[in-house]
Amino acid sequence: MDSVLDYLLTEAVDPVPLDTVAEAWSRHRAVAQRFAEPVDVAIAGGFGADRLGFAFLSGYQEALRTLIADLPADELVAVSATEAGGAHPSAIRTTLIETDGRWSVHGTKSFTTLGIMAQRLLVIASSGESPDGRNRLHAVLVDAGGPGVRVTNLPAIPFAPEIPHATVTFTDATARMLPGDGYLDYLKPFRTIEDIHVLAAALGWLIRVSRDSAWPRSVVQRLLAAVATVRGLDIDRPSSPGVHIALGGAFELLDQLLVELDPLWAGADPVVKQRWERDRPLLATAGRVRAQRLTAAWRSLATDSDAAAE
Repeated sequence: MDSVLDYLLTEAVDPVPLDTVAEAWSRHRAVAQRFAEPVDVAIAGGFGADRLGFAFLSGYQEALRTLIADLPADELVAVSATEAGGAHPSAIRTTLIETDGRWSVHGTKSFTTLGIMAQRLLVIASSGESPDGRNRLHAVLVDAGGPGVRVTNLPAIPFAPEIPHATVTFTDATARMLPGDGYLDYLKPFRTIEDIHVLAAALGWLIRVSRDSAWPRSVVQRLLAAVATVRGLDIDRPSSPGVHIALGGAFELLDQLLVELDPLWAGADPVVKQRWERDRPLLATAGRVRAQRLTAAWRSLATDSDAAAE
């Protein structure tokens, strides 16, 4: 397998434009054969992308494969969790019913990334209340093209408009139950795993731009150091306070790098620069939730004296 750091410095930048999600996914799948770890595939996939939205696609797909290792390698997969009331465990109203050993999903998800392009959906659904009154959540896999699944694409959002989104309605759709708790083992850790992999892919893409634009070596060097930082996060422990704190530091490092890069964009390809200005808000997505997790991580490590000092 290749060293992803060497790959970022030596691989030729593919000049062929990517016009569709399908084309971006095909390029991602080709590069995925060269790396063993999902985070490295995300980084290399980001480098192969010709825009930030398609780098996001690489990070998102590899985050899912970190969460669920046996997903089909050739399928685009999407998380289908958010409903009209949000994605908080108490807001999940989509139901999961077992009949003669068959599990089925019923309900509507209001915002599913990838929309009609997704071939398989990771659905978070409820089987009712637990004895303590909490929503009992499960994670199931559903064939997006199967009976009982209706996907309705939503209007493009202002940034990364190439990535579609949709509402998905399930009516007695057959589901494969996954082991564990739907929130604690899937939805909650995925938020952190996604942050790590999308950040990794975005940094891979920025290195592509820096090389293609002949930015100073010192810039490439710092971007590569940021890649190494993200690769060093303990992805197997996404609930760890240390991971959340280190991830917060990695995003601070990214913010510093972006300030340094601002004047250099004038020398980039005008189309690439225009897309960057449009898509930059993608990197701030879920920033408020990420900040809450960071605060909670520090609080969980605080001693009694620390708490008294607050």
